[in-house]
Amino acid sequence: MERLRHDDPSRLGPYLTLARLDAGAVPERRYLARTADGERTVLLCAPLPDATAPAAWAREAELASGLSVPRFLRPASQGSEAGLPWYAVAYTPLLPLPAALAAHGGPLPEDLVRRLGAALAAGLAAAHARGQAHAGVSPAAVLIGAAGPLLGCFGAVRSAAPGGPPGLDPGCLAPELRSGGRPEPLGDVFALGAVLAYAASGHTVPEQGELPPGLRRLLASCLARDPADRPSAAQVLHALSTTGPAQTPAPASAPAATVLDEQAPPPLPGRVVAALAAQSAELLASELPAAPAARPVP
Repeated sequence: MERLRHDDPSRLGPYLTLARLDAGAVPERRYLARTADGERTVLLCAPLPDATAPAAWAREAELASGLSVPRFLRPASQGSEAGLPWYAVAYTPLLPLPAALAAHGGPLPEDLVRRLGAALAAGLAAAHARGQAHAGVSPAAVLIGAAGPLLGCFGAVRSAAPGGPPGLDPGCLAPELRSGGRPEPLGDVFALGAVLAYAASGHTVPEQGELPPGLRRLLASCLARDPADRPSAAQVLHALSTTGPAQTPAPASAPAATVLDEQAPPPLPGRVVAALAAQSAELLASELPAAPAARPVP
């Protein structure tokens, strides 16, 4: 949780903003908010000022609300306040991936990186099977919780104003997108490779030696400059699900891993769990700000 800034809205729709979720760059504003009666707490998202086309952002949020894709953050309600669109999802304790690394004190264990990657790849594969690219995958878009990762910032590249998507780590932008190309599924695979490289090393563009040996070949293929040289999200899921941290195939006597094996939430490091608990406790202790005075009716 981060303190609100002077230019943050005090209210969006029925929700009073309590704190920012993020400290660093992210393609949209994300708040922890609550209704004035204190009954509902939500994660509240809105476009960045002067950097995102609000109407395009709202269209992407509406599209995301109609997608039933595993691991995609799905808006539960939407609206607009003084021309600023927003959407909300029910609150559960969540840490952006950069905050999870900060809480852990460095890169995540390889087994956890593989499990997080498999969960995200499963969601992307489901979206790609419908012909839909996420177009916003980055470390800040990945939200870590006890139930596993969620992928937010849907459509950040598509809704960006001229000049490129603000808040999106440039290491996650595939070469074809940097040159003005249209977001496609294999661009998501490039970004997923950068996200997993970040989780394993702390950098979206690491040196080979910074990556665990068991992930180097797979991540190098995801980050290939030519989209034709990248695996599909389904292939990434298969690679992460059928080999162990040292890229050693499972023993012949062991049953092959399946997508169902990845449905159980990955166990999180103790410091990450503690950070999630601290966020929840701090939010519960937060006092509601005074509701803005109602505007007089002309």
